[in-house]
Amino acid sequence: MHIESTRFGTIEIRDDALIDFPDGLIGLTGRRYALLVQSEDSPFHWLHSADDPGLALPVTNPWLFFADYDIRVSDEDVRQLGLGAPEEADIFCVVRAGEQLEDFMVNLAAPIVIHAAKAIGRQILNDAHGYAVRQHLFAEVELADVRPAAPVSVAAVPG
Repeated sequence: MHIESTRFGTIEIRDDALIDFPDGLIGLTGRRYALLVQSEDSPFHWLHSADDPGLALPVTNPWLFFADYDIRVSDEDVRQLGLGAPEEADIFCVVRAGEQLEDFMVNLAAPIVIHAAKAIGRQILNDAHGYAVRQHLFAEVELADVRPAAPVSVAAVPG
């Protein structure tokens, strides 16, 4: 399938790479998405809608930034995803980018759980309480390590 992405231009997505979100994503339309990777070593991916060419959410693996992150998935969510074991779940959190690195936020309260083998996903409410919808992604110590000395250009996803 070809998508005329407003963010990346023409992209081709294999039908078997589409992930079905039967209940959609919180506050968004559509239910078919693809996980796009710009670079294998990037901590960020894009969850791109196959139904809306203008909808692409930056997401990340939360443990890359929060080593002690805890997620608890309800029995109902486990059943609806068809998960038989925790290792069958891929977990991502939506990132809200900002002008400056210190403005980047991540939603730890409503992670996205994907059962890749079944190509099905759900955005859930984390049963491990105490996580924010808008948590700063980078700590001040990390900012000193990742702040570029000169402007950098970002390559687009190949189409």
